Amino acid sequence: MAQPSADHLLNHIDGRWLPSGTGRVRPNLNPADTDDVVGEFTESGAEDTAAAVTAATGALKDWDALGPIARAKVLTGAAALIGERREEFAEAITREQGKRLAEGRGEVARSLAILDFTVGEARRINGVTTPAEEPRTLAMTFRRPLGVVGLITPWNFPVAIPMWKVAPALVAGCTAVLKPSPLTPWTSALLVQAFADAGLPPGVLNLVQGDREPGEALVTDPRVAGLSFTGSLPVGQAINRSGAGRLLRTQLELGGKNALIVLADADLDAAVDAIVHGAFGQSGQRCSATSRVIVDRAVREQLLDRLVPRVAAMRIGRGDQDWADIGPVVNEERMRACLAAVRGAVASGAKVACGGGRAERDTPGYFVEPTVLTDVAWDSEIAQEEVFGPVLSVIDCEGYEDAMRISNSVKYGMSGTIFTRDSALMFQALQDFQAGMLHVNRPGVGAYSHLPHMGAKASQLGAPECSPDVWDFYTDLRSACIKY
Repeated sequence: MAQPSADHLLNHIDGRWLPSGTGRVRPNLNPADTDDVVGEFTESGAEDTAAAVTAATGALKDWDALGPIARAKVLTGAAALIGERREEFAEAITREQGKRLAEGRGEVARSLAILDFTVGEARRINGVTTPAEEPRTLAMTFRRPLGVVGLITPWNFPVAIPMWKVAPALVAGCTAVLKPSPLTPWTSALLVQAFADAGLPPGVLNLVQGDREPGEALVTDPRVAGLSFTGSLPVGQAINRSGAGRLLRTQLELGGKNALIVLADADLDAAVDAIVHGAFGQSGQRCSATSRVIVDRAVREQLLDRLVPRVAAMRIGRGDQDWADIGPVVNEERMRACLAAVRGAVASGAKVACGGGRAERDTPGYFVEPTVLTDVAWDSEIAQEEVFGPVLSVIDCEGYEDAMRISNSVKYGMSGTIFTRDSALMFQALQDFQAGMLHVNRPGVGAYSHLPHMGAKASQLGAPECSPDVWDFYTDLRSACIKY
């Protein structure tokens, strides 16, 4: 059965597009214009998930037998199709997730870079040979696919994050069940269709649409050997608890409360450029978004004099409006959470330097004004908890040691950034940040496809995503001793 249009999105199980056994459907709304119903998608239940796992289990032996180089050739075909359809992907991202069209195009480009890197790694899923303790014996290690994996992905990068899970899973020889966010079902369907059109055998990559029920079913199904999840800390903790009893291997990328430190000797213009990009790009809806600016009091006023007018002048609009600098947040729940966080910060003594409210546009959407808060206490709720929206807290400090203390005071550790001309402090910061992805004199967002995408502390559990380190999740390491 051919993939339907965005009007009616189905599950993809064992090579066929199928409605859910529940008979339930859910509307898919454009967050920039809630009068625009993108379509509806099937709401899956546990039985749909079980069917998808059955298909993945049945396809595992033959997919493994192909070997990584042959598997990579199929993914190369998918890359070509995604490249041909890149504008369709970008428009889908913008319409159902809300990010600006330029950001959607950038996400597709990043997805292709991830796929290109992963395909190249097919020839380098290596083990080692090592001296044996006995004569005429060869000792070696090699990798084997983990098995059936569940992939649960969020809405903020609806193509890139599924790609950086799907691509290594398939190259490693795993078969997979993808469960995307219910806020972005269309882009996931387009991705799965591209792999199917490239000749991926039935059952190797399955898609179940829906919310909690199919996700929970993936976690508890004993046939699922590994679960890769990107999302919030509470959900990640629940997955870890649920799977612990059966020793489920998990890869959990969770929240962030990322700091950008501006020291007294920093290039303030460069710092402001990085702050605006990191805090307000994609409406602040990134796990690595700049949520806190920790600035030395010696340059606080100069920084704010540059930063606040830039943010106040940002133009708010739909993602398909080329002039817009910032789009909506993804849904009403996220909008209300951002506005509540601002109110709570003000009640705790913070001041609104710009923004702080809901923006009214010519369409009914979830637009939040880009917001800068000053006089934020380092230990206040707004400075400690993830907001996941266009809300930036500015926190004062006294020099490097104080700045690093404040940066590391949160439970998260996704990204850390510092602006300074002091070369010694640049390298000292790399040692002192309690975070997984570090930046010096550049924006604190954006990662290369060949570097690990990972956090520290409560931001990460398990192997990194992207980079050669990803094989530590999708494969088992084996050792062998051969007497000859």
